[in-house]
Amino acid sequence: MSTGPAEVRAALAEAYRGEWGAVFGTIVRLTGDWELAEDCAQEAFARALPAWEREGVPQKPGAWLVTAARHRAIDVLRRGTTERGKLAEAAALKADREPQPPGDERLRLVFTCCHPALPLESRVALTLRAVSGLTTREIARAFLVGEDTVSQRILRAKRKIAAAGIPYRVPPPGARAERLDGVLAVIYLMFTEGYAPSDGNTQRDSLAAEAVRLARLVATEAPDEPEARGLLALLLLQHSRRAARLDADGRLVTLDRQDRTRWDHALIAEGVALAREAVGAGGPYAFQAAIAAQHALAPTAAATDWAAIVTWYDRLLDLRANPVVELNRAVAEGMHKGPQAQLDAVDALGTSKKLAGNHAVPAVRADALRRLGRAREAAGVYRTAEAIAPNRAIAQEYAKQAAVLEQMDEGNVPL
Repeated sequence: MSTGPAEVRAALAEAYRGEWGAVFGTIVRLTGDWELAEDCAQEAFARALPAWEREGVPQKPGAWLVTAARHRAIDVLRRGTTERGKLAEAAALKADREPQPPGDERLRLVFTCCHPALPLESRVALTLRAVSGLTTREIARAFLVGEDTVSQRILRAKRKIAAAGIPYRVPPPGARAERLDGVLAVIYLMFTEGYAPSDGNTQRDSLAAEAVRLARLVATEAPDEPEARGLLALLLLQHSRRAARLDADGRLVTLDRQDRTRWDHALIAEGVALAREAVGAGGPYAFQAAIAAQHALAPTAAATDWAAIVTWYDRLLDLRANPVVELNRAVAEGMHKGPQAQLDAVDALGTSKKLAGNHAVPAVRADALRRLGRAREAAGVYRTAEAIAPNRAIAQEYAKQAAVLEQMDEGNVPL
């Protein structure tokens, strides 16, 4: 029974989002050839459109696509005339008799794409292409680089995997925790680049959403890894605020001024539940999720439990000294104990080399000065933060704060 073109295209788009990684990964496992895997996966999706329009959308679209790609790969290998081609065909046929669950394929693919032997930018590009199915154009647009640059990163990564003999597998238990840290770091970097871009004017929701999807994939396929759930919780809680972070003109709206009715409360509920599950294991992503949960659960900015947030920052610092975390703790301490405590804490961090050039340092200092009523000083420090802000939206926020203070007489600043 045929299906209408609109329904087929919708089903195929959904299958592409959900099944591309499993289809691609299956062919990599069968053949060890990343280029062939991409060609066969693309052909399977291309063949699906007329076939599904003619025969109807299959009950298991993913299985249909894997079968089509697998048949194409074996056919290509079979037509190879070299001894190497024949050996590859035999290996593929043997592996074909050992089908794997789709989740296993995707997890192998994620770990391989995020292998520490690959440069970080190549890990990100290859993960988005192989696991998520983003085109080179989409990846280039997300990171504001040329398509040729993305293509070269992906090509170099594939060549490195082949030349170094990087195995296509989930690491054994003894190495999995360390390798998982690398996977989660790549996903968090993707999210951060979408949520608060280091280059460009505004947040890029599609990239942040893709990072959330990858975090969900890893958390689902590695259910015994609490830090995977911790990262997913953190991303969900941060992503829940996306609709309220920018005003109609694209200017940043700080957390305390956001319209909380515009937050996605379904994502908040899921993120809070995951954070509660993960926090017992005591990992850094879980602790950051616990902090984000305190913000998400507060009905107003004034109702935020800053004492609890300071405690969570202390637990995070117990794991590993980190000047950025200390700076964030300074803000929480200032909200809990007052602006002088914030100023003292940020001034104590002033000599940290790791924070040199970080726009948040003068911004946090300016906020403390503003709340202390030292308007002229605060305005000047906000101008310093504006000059080194990483993107236009943040720079505009600092400029606005400075302009307000410059128009006020010192001592008349609302605390």
